[in-house]
Amino acid sequence: MKINLVLADDHPALIAGIKHELSGIHTLNVAGTARNSTEIVELLSHVSCDILITDYAMPGGEFGDGMALLSFLRRRYPDLKIIVFTTISNPAMVQEMLKLGIRSVLNKIDDVGHLISAIHTVYAGSAYFSPSTQTPEASAAHGRMSETGARQLTKREAEVVRLYVSGLSINEIASQLHRTKQTISSQKMNAMRKLGIERDADLFRFAYETGLVVTTEPQQDA
Repeated sequence: MKINLVLADDHPALIAGIKHELSGIHTLNVAGTARNSTEIVELLSHVSCDILITDYAMPGGEFGDGMALLSFLRRRYPDLKIIVFTTISNPAMVQEMLKLGIRSVLNKIDDVGHLISAIHTVYAGSAYFSPSTQTPEASAAHGRMSETGARQLTKREAEVVRLYVSGLSINEIASQLHRTKQTISSQKMNAMRKLGIERDADLFRFAYETGLVVTTEPQQDA
């Protein structure tokens, strides 16, 4: 089962770049794209959408942009999950978005890999914020926890986590690493146990905080 996405931004080149980044993730499907709020609402009226990924400043649409648009979308589509992908990092504005029920705010200056993690995290019912949109206190606390947790994992456990958060299934990881499905599943569970993590959403967050998504090529079993 795929996660259906709608992408909204008034810069076609950015939309094309995001689609390219997401195209290799088998769990994701871009159901449509929009350039303004009018097109967003039109798409949502006839396209199945699990998560809307939208810019904050997107003028010209019938339903406005910024907080006005987000407020409208929350009222009209209360079950729709929304990720705001923006250049805004003002803590006060991020806080206002949180009050509306926005579960994820990502800054465009941060690594696009955070978007993949945010999608899976938000879909699982948790919140995700890229480094530039976190408060200094939250960033420091997450950093300390992540560094401690990363040292607890074996190289093979870390590799399984890295591949899993990149979008591969347990079966695909087993095939790539030449291990059994049971071994891969056990290594994933062991990693989560060591980290004190119970949900996949938190595993995605941990992986990006520790840089597991950019480690070296997979190790092969002897």
